[in-house]
Amino acid sequence: MSTARTVGSRLGAIFFALALAACATGDRTEEDKKFSRFAATEVLTAGFAGIADKYIEPVSAGTLALEGLRGLGAIDPGLAISDDGGTIVMTSGGEIVAQRPAPAEDDLRGWTRLAVEMSAESRRHSAELGAASIEKIYEAVFDGALSNLDVYSRYAGAEEAQKNRARRDGYGGIGVRLRIIGKEIRVASVMADSPAERVGILKNDRLTHVGSVPVDGMSVHEISRQLRGPSQSHVTLRLLRDGNMYPLLLNVERAHIVPATVDVTTRDGVIHAKISSFNQDTAHSLEVKILSARDALGGAFRGLVLDLRGNPGGLLKQSVKVADLFLAQGRILATRGRHPDSLQHYEAAGRDIVDGRPIVVMIDGKSASAAEIVAAALQDRDRAVVVGTTSYGKGTVQTVIRLPNEGEITLTWSRLLTPTGYALHGLGVRPAICTSGAGDAERAIREALTATSGAATALAAWRRVGIADEDARIELRATCPPDPHDQAVDVAVAGRLLAEPPLYDGARSLRGATAEARY
Repeated sequence: MSTARTVGSRLGAIFFALALAACATGDRTEEDKKFSRFAATEVLTAGFAGIADKYIEPVSAGTLALEGLRGLGAIDPGLAISDDGGTIVMTSGGEIVAQRPAPAEDDLRGWTRLAVEMSAESRRHSAELGAASIEKIYEAVFDGALSNLDVYSRYAGAEEAQKNRARRDGYGGIGVRLRIIGKEIRVASVMADSPAERVGILKNDRLTHVGSVPVDGMSVHEISRQLRGPSQSHVTLRLLRDGNMYPLLLNVERAHIVPATVDVTTRDGVIHAKISSFNQDTAHSLEVKILSARDALGGAFRGLVLDLRGNPGGLLKQSVKVADLFLAQGRILATRGRHPDSLQHYEAAGRDIVDGRPIVVMIDGKSASAAEIVAAALQDRDRAVVVGTTSYGKGTVQTVIRLPNEGEITLTWSRLLTPTGYALHGLGVRPAICTSGAGDAERAIREALTATSGAATALAAWRRVGIADEDARIELRATCPPDPHDQAVDVAVAGRLLAEPPLYDGARSLRGATAEARY
């Protein structure tokens, strides 16, 4: 039997056993009816089991349950949880309201049952907790359980998780963005090749009704919920258009909408591609738009500027696919964690869609995660010159654990290693041409290419520093600090490098040694 099926069977058995225990206990009060022990058992078991199984560092069921119960203090600060010599004690206002013997540290079933029982008990003795929704209870418990792990591991309730999934995977909708101007709901933009564009909706059209429901007084969020729905379902809109005497009544068929993340323009034979984040359509969209721009330029095509500044990241596999668009073979990325499925190696297996033309990648202190993967892969593989400031340094990978309540836990489960083997986390990517404090493009290029500049030395040290050597990593980041700067300098540097091949080759040679980093 596979590991996945074994874990699934084990969790299924745990859910069943705990559900029977919950049913045997019975919902004896009105408070219990609001707080379903059965539902809470399902949700907490799935959450605690997923964290204990997949988190990048070992964490016990006992630690998760205790910290989770302490999280209830966010709702009622008078509530306290302590471990008194193997007895878990809950106090409210200094008085003991519940106590239970502590299970064995890794007894998931025992700790989950204890957390459910004490959460239910807390609602009988605390007005604040008694009035809280079950979703608020889940939020407090999971926030507490995750609080001592790392800043990227977090819980999202059902509504927030739905938004997260829409950003990652898309949603059923019509492809418009709305804004409120005064008391009017106006169309701020219409996505290309969307249902809205196909029926003729235009920017600045005023939306008055969704179906038969007037939108006056609604928030943009409330209207968006009305506009979204299953693909191929229909929604009727009433709009007013400036200059038209009569309203427009449009029947729109919803489609799967993936937010646009790529914008491509051309200037003087150079393709400029801006990637704002990485969702499930990023690599495909980038490929289509670059190939179209390349074909339009023909023989005038000189190079590519890939702008990743301000990009917070997104889907890891999309960043790998983006890097693969410019690499024909070799390592792109490795990930390393505690769970067997977190140990991955990604290799290039495609073709270079810009046929070896020079590439400049622009990054800054807000370029993180997936953006750093692309920049590091192209730099380490000697395929691009990186320009800007040191990136954010978010070099961990998160997996998403979907819960029975439709919420989700985003959990850190591995670290990112670049092709030359250095760990991105807490370090980031250092540009070959640093524009932090440079003032102008000429100075930035001159300082980087001067033999005594130290850029090549810093880049070589970047690939040798161990992940545990925090002081050395901080010192290295200081060689090109991720401070706000004049971003026009980045663009000017990129232009000079692509216009003058000797400068580009000189900058590319700065990338440093390829020695394996100490992990």
